[in-house]
Amino acid sequence: MSEKIETMTPELKAFIEEWKAKPGNLIMVLHRVQQTYGYIPRSIAIDISEMLGVPLAKIYGVVTFYNFFRLQKAGKYNVQVCLGTACYLRGGDDIIKEFERQLGVGLNATTPDGLFSVEAVRCLGCCGLAPVAVVNGEVHGKLETKDVTRIIEQYRKMG
Repeated sequence: MSEKIETMTPELKAFIEEWKAKPGNLIMVLHRVQQTYGYIPRSIAIDISEMLGVPLAKIYGVVTFYNFFRLQKAGKYNVQVCLGTACYLRGGDDIIKEFERQLGVGLNATTPDGLFSVEAVRCLGCCGLAPVAVVNGEVHGKLETKDVTRIIEQYRKMG
């Protein structure tokens, strides 16, 4: 799936101009980009580089350092598997590996059809239901690896 070339919105341009001379501007700008597009598109990263006078390599260094930022648009169904202490101890890591195996993608990646993305998150606040996965806000608790197929099929049917 090739990336759509995003163009910078007037609101985003104004935000960058507002933050241009302030300390910590890169993080603030990247947060706004993520909020606007759902990820950091390459075309926008290039524009930011030019507008702030920051090397593109530095932008990608920041984006890849922090887990919050995405370089790919999330899938229609974003699968978040909890790896907080309770979930991890009850097999959360096995659950995430099973999602990766069945969907054929790694962490923070999106399936070629754009339907699913998988990410690891810290504590979703559902420790009593551990291990937990959340798909677009819907909680799936007390999971076993055998449950992953059912969850994937449930969302595939929805299209």
